[in-house]
Amino acid sequence: METVQSIKQRFEIIGNDPKLNRAIEKAIQVAPTDISVLVAGESGVGKESIPKIIHSLSHRKHGKYIAVNCGAIPEGTIDSELFGHEKGSFTGATGTREGYFEVANGGTIFLDEVGELPLTTQVRLLRVLENGEFIKVGSSQVQKTNVRIVAATNVNLFDAIEKGKFREDLYYRLSTVDITLPPLRDRKDDVHLLFRKFASDFGHKYKMPAIKLEDKAVQWLSNYRWSGNIRQLRNVAEQISVLETNREISLATLQSYLPVGGSNLPSIIKDKKSKSDFSTEREILYKVLFDMKSDLNDLKKLTLELMQNGVSKVQETNQHLIKKIYGQKENDHEIDFEEEPQTSIISKADVKNDFEENQDNYLFAEEIEEEEILRLEQKEIEMIKKSLEKNKGKRKAAADELGISERTLYRKIKQFDL
Repeated sequence: METVQSIKQRFEIIGNDPKLNRAIEKAIQVAPTDISVLVAGESGVGKESIPKIIHSLSHRKHGKYIAVNCGAIPEGTIDSELFGHEKGSFTGATGTREGYFEVANGGTIFLDEVGELPLTTQVRLLRVLENGEFIKVGSSQVQKTNVRIVAATNVNLFDAIEKGKFREDLYYRLSTVDITLPPLRDRKDDVHLLFRKFASDFGHKYKMPAIKLEDKAVQWLSNYRWSGNIRQLRNVAEQISVLETNREISLATLQSYLPVGGSNLPSIIKDKKSKSDFSTEREILYKVLFDMKSDLNDLKKLTLELMQNGVSKVQETNQHLIKKIYGQKENDHEIDFEEEPQTSIISKADVKNDFEENQDNYLFAEEIEEEEILRLEQKEIEMIKKSLEKNKGKRKAAADELGISERTLYRKIKQFDL
């Protein structure tokens, strides 16, 4: 059986960090099996090495190994790339094409950035994982494939699941075994080792002496945050190797090649609002409006109960409404209507007198509220109609534009009989 050290030498992996060694150990242990593996880690930590290790130590090592960057393939063509297509299945399909799952039969497929897969593709992938079956685009014939899938992601898939962007059942299918690679900032003792390796490689490549760091530069290098991880470190080493004539690199020279703010101290990060953030805010606004409607109905009901049945009966039968509207005091288990609630400046007697003297106004207020609710629904119907017309009846595109799920849009179409 291969050792961690022999694997490092074979795949040119530099470092002695315990978390890195544990990740390699898990890759060695899982390689002889056919179970799926999910590799997690920040961008630039070297996740692509793990599937190569797994493939080379498996019984599939003589089969094909295909690496696919899911984030680099357009959504409209990714199904064709992965599963193939039949001639004439879409514009430009001038011939039948084999997909990666057909080509890699008997081998291994590495799906990098699997969190970027569209939901429709995720359904197809789930079927492959469950029973090895897939259907080409434009075909009705079910085909079989025998591939081992290793996936990688630099995003938190649990967050993606909560946002409805990643299927929970697919996550558990992919993550039979989880392997996590640590970020470079957690491998401080390995930073200088990696830098020296890159400096040596670039010195040989460009036929010049390898650069060396002064002691202060080494210390600063190890404490730098490295948001781009190993990829960023490699780029910095290459830049300095090419541009600096003096091969002894001082701290000032090194700092000139790195962006300010890369220390390990906490920093303030500006809030960047994406389209999904605004969509979330819109959903929250809808929820607040409908919650207000519910609260107003509860308040009207409680007020009428007070007028008709008296305080004692209302307190006995409507405790849940009282607590919902007025809250609950820290040291009391029951709201006392004889004592003025802290959340209101109007007494019970004032409410009763006002109700008796202004019943017409109360009814008018109810009519206004109902009109406001109707206006809200009309605006919602108008928005849905315009979005469906704009997207030519495509519910998924309309739901994305409105910032709601496709299921919610379908429910509202039925509710408003659109």
